[in-house]
Order: sequence, then C-alpha cells, then structure tokens
Amino acid sequence: MMKIKLRYIFILMSILMLLTACKKDKQDIDAKLPVEEDLTKEEGIKKEDDKENDINKSKSPLSGIYVEKEKVNRRIMGVMFDNHPKARWQAGLKDAEIVYEYAVEAPYTRYLALFLSNDPSSIGPMRSARPYFVTTILEYDALYVRCGGSTEAEADIVKYDIDDLDARVSGSNIFWRKKHKKSPNNLYSDMKTLRKLADEKGLNEKSDINMFIFNREDKDINGSLANEINIKYNSMNTTDYLYNEEEKKYYRKKDGEKHIDEIDNTPITAKNIIIREVETKALQNGKKLEMDLVGEGKGKYFTNGKTVDINWVKNSREEKTIYSYENGQELRLNPGVTFIQVVNPKMEITIKE
Repeated sequence: MMKIKLRYIFILMSILMLLTACKKDKQDIDAKLPVEEDLTKEEGIKKEDDKENDINKSKSPLSGIYVEKEKVNRRIMGVMFDNHPKARWQAGLKDAEIVYEYAVEAPYTRYLALFLSNDPSSIGPMRSARPYFVTTILEYDALYVRCGGSTEAEADIVKYDIDDLDARVSGSNIFWRKKHKKSPNNLYSDMKTLRKLADEKGLNEKSDINMFIFNREDKDINGSLANEINIKYNSMNTTDYLYNEEEKKYYRKKDGEKHIDEIDNTPITAKNIIIREVETKALQNGKKLEMDLVGEGKGKYFTNGKTVDINWVKNSREEKTIYSYENGQELRLNPGVTFIQVVNPKMEITIKE
C-alpha cells in the first residue's frame, strides 16, 4: 500500500514539474515576441523624427508639409489674382499653399494666393487690392504682389508700411501682358522675377508669422459627411468642391466648370476648406464692399469628406485669425493646401453627403 502511494506521489510531482517547465518556456517565448502596439508607436515617432531631424528640410507654416529649408526660410508672397471670367484660367494657382476667395464688386470674386514653398514659372492674371485683402496680407506678414488698388487699400498699404510690388510702378520686365487674353485681364509675372526684385529692393527676407496648427499625419475629423459643397456668392458666381475619396482631397469647380491651372491644366484641389462667415456691407450700389474681418464669427471646416462647425476670432488687423472647434480647442489642419472661402452669413451654402 505504501509503495502505491509513493508511486502516485512521484507521478503527481512529475506532472507538476512538467507544467512548471512548460509555463516557463512559454514565458521565455512571450518575452522574446515583439509588442505590436509599442513597435507601431516607435515607428510613428521615428517617422516624424526623421522629418524633423532632416537638416535639409523644415515644415512650411502655410501647408504643414516638409520641404527644403531654404524654401521655408524666406518671405511669403501674397499674389492678387484676377477671377473675372475673361481672366480664367489662372496660372500658378496650383502652387499656392493657402488661397482666399473674397467677393469684390458684384458679381465677381478675387483670389489672394499665398506662396512659400513653390515658385511657379507663370503667375497671373493679376489685379488690384481691396482693404480686406490688405488685412489678410498683414496677418501673414507677406509681400503683397498687386496692380494698384482702391483708394482705401492704397491708403492702408501706406499706413501699415506694407512691403509690396505694384505693377503700375514696375517695368515691363517685371510685369507683362500676354496676348492670349485682353487687358485688363492679362497681367502676368513669375515667382523668380518677383523674388529677385524683392531682393534688389532690400525688402524683408523672411515673414514673421505664427499661423495654423497642423496634424503630424493626416487625420479624419468627427463630423458630418460632406462630399459636395456649393457656395453661391450670387446668381452669377458659384464655387463648388467635390470630394475624391481615393485621393482624400476636394476638386474645385468655378461657375460650374472644372477649375484648372492654365500652365498645364492641372486640377485645382484642396485638402482643407474653411468657410468663414463675415459681416459684409455693399456700398455705392454694390460698387464697393466693406468686410468686418476684425471681431468674431462662425464658420465650417472641411477635410477628408467631413465637416464640423467652427468659430473664429481676430482681435486686430495685424493679428492672427484664430479658428477653433466649438469646444474651444484651436483648429488643427491636415497637411496640404487650404482654401478659405470668405462669405456673407446670409449667403446660400449647400452641403451634400
């Protein structure tokens, strides 16, 4: 009887020893396996660090995209684009990193395009300034490229000592008219020529700005679906955006036609779209507009096929416009081109899923 008991005890101890050994082996194997979540996190950080540590690249404050450092450490150029039907299509607009569309004298709009990273070989047609464009130039400390302006805009440029390149007082080797369009919708230049003139004039070489906050990588927003956007400035002037899910960006249409760049027929697209509601007054039977860009208001932000409501605040003409989500957090843009549509709060805007 004692022998049987000893035998069972020996078997039991053998089983326990075997289980313990198996458990230890499994722990050893588990310890050698990579932790997928940690590796992913480390790879994400390394990917961003590779960008930030590249001595030859810096992040553009206009688009959040990393480009050659010498292209970022220079002056932002704000170009006044003509958008009259007879001026279309524009050349060089595809290379802008931020584009504003404002109403001017009814029924037309104009673009203020901001360039830093890119140097288009052709830019135009260009037109004259208005006070609200001057306010936007101040916000970016940009060098203003234009052809004249309203009386009020001219006074503001002098008052705020804005660096500018005015076609009216520049030679035909700086600004020229092309024959494929009729005057006044045919004034052109190129970025290399404009930057060379700015250097010769001894203008500030770099802009002093604190602009948008960008996500490190592309991110979706928690908003409503927005695959089609229609902005009706008036019965004769509309802007549309159509979302391309595969490319994750919006394609632009103007007055029902696909918006393309004159240089090579490249479609004009946007990664981010901001609709900013601004109180607007029409004076002199619509021949003059006043826009209250200083203050606060509402708007919408679009990216990756979705939209959310936002607010904006601007405390002075020179200060940055701060866009924020409804919870008060400052807006973060996805890296890429941004179009800012400045509209009257009463303007008709249609958003389709």
